[in-house]
Amino acid sequence: MLEIEPNLGDSYLENIFPGGSDPNHFDWQEAWYPVHYLDDLDKSKPTPFTLLGKDIVIWWDRQTQSWKAFVDQCPHRLALLSEGRINDDGLLECPYHGWSFSGDGNCQHIPQQVAGGTAETSQRASATSLPTTARQGLLFVFAGKPENAANTKVPVIEPLVESPEGWVVINTFRDLPYDALTLLENILDPSHVSFTHHKTVGNRKNVAPLGLEVIESGKQGFQGIWQQGLKPNQTGKLSTTFVAPALMWHDINSQRGRILTVVYATPIRKGECRLFARFPFKFPTKLPGFLIKLRPRWYYHMGQNGVLEDDQIFLHYQERYLEAKGGSPNFTKAFYLPTKADTFVFELHQWVNQYNAEPFPGQSLPPPRPKEHLLERYHSHTVKCASCRDALARIEQMRFWCGVLAVLALVSIPILGLYFDTTSTVAVVIETVTPLAFGAAWLGLSKLQKQFYEGRTVPPRNLPE
Repeated sequence: MLEIEPNLGDSYLENIFPGGSDPNHFDWQEAWYPVHYLDDLDKSKPTPFTLLGKDIVIWWDRQTQSWKAFVDQCPHRLALLSEGRINDDGLLECPYHGWSFSGDGNCQHIPQQVAGGTAETSQRASATSLPTTARQGLLFVFAGKPENAANTKVPVIEPLVESPEGWVVINTFRDLPYDALTLLENILDPSHVSFTHHKTVGNRKNVAPLGLEVIESGKQGFQGIWQQGLKPNQTGKLSTTFVAPALMWHDINSQRGRILTVVYATPIRKGECRLFARFPFKFPTKLPGFLIKLRPRWYYHMGQNGVLEDDQIFLHYQERYLEAKGGSPNFTKAFYLPTKADTFVFELHQWVNQYNAEPFPGQSLPPPRPKEHLLERYHSHTVKCASCRDALARIEQMRFWCGVLAVLALVSIPILGLYFDTTSTVAVVIETVTPLAFGAAWLGLSKLQKQFYEGRTVPPRNLPE
């Protein structure tokens, strides 16, 4: 279970938990954050990311066989190291003047200096390195003071640690156009599923009072229980855990199986975060898990992108309305929260206020984006996902050849008539079916291709019944 002391967390050991040692303030810098699934990282080139407003570069160090993260600035002229390459010596090479760096950040070579020069030995020639660790298939980066990293707890999914056998996990991620706190507020509110996600993962017919209760709370988060499930026949033990500052999960544990809905909300910058969604399943029999594994990762990502887009637009505006009304410090006046279904939302904002836990204090949200920008998928997911990126390349190639073959089938009909009897039933069928089949395949692949670039403009809940 979540490691929370019973008396509001005031007796936890210093420097064991994230957020710093001040019992009245949670420092978002002093924490570990997931930045990428390991499966999506390319060992042959550097990968850029922005964590809490700081640009970083992630790269594979062949010498230590581990992932490294640097501040994305060359110490020479502040060029983006992420625009460089990993050279033949396995060093991260700056694109501007070719300075190269080892995994510890030390400069190894300055091409422009004279023979015998030692400028690379200066501390000023070193890149700024950030602590990294790989846990549960994710690469984590520590955002705060490096000396605190080893003594700060990495936020892993505790149920997977407690009983590691038998889980089948579906993973996805996406860069979202709203704050990490807005994402957490949304996921901590299970009562919205029936309406917002009607026809995707919810159903309006299942709406009922939802009694949520917080059973323990402190600087490191809170834990709560559900009095009943989202569906009338949903039984078993239902609970919610929030691990400050950016991890939460719902745990539905019944005789039919155990299902977790896990979300990491990694803050990129004010008004933007990266969602890591994980869905661990554990069933009494092996068949459901086997069937889940049959489908490719990109196929699940298609559906999960659609679910995210169900509420992406109004959440983008909702957080701006809340900011205009005073933000978390004024949430009880900005929001009207009369039912127990809002208990976890209330507790999250209480946590922000009690521990002064704003991730970007003093910053304002950027102007709202156009609707079409909010629904784009390519830059927010596809190009950064190894599975979707590869699937898109294959689909585009298949689409091209289906188009070519459809055209060839049409133009070849007059030519075939010179050599064969095209009046026979078999010939007529072949001449008709072949271009139609390839044309239909081209059309279907075109529709599938579009789903890697943009989401649907009308959510399923608003379609006619």
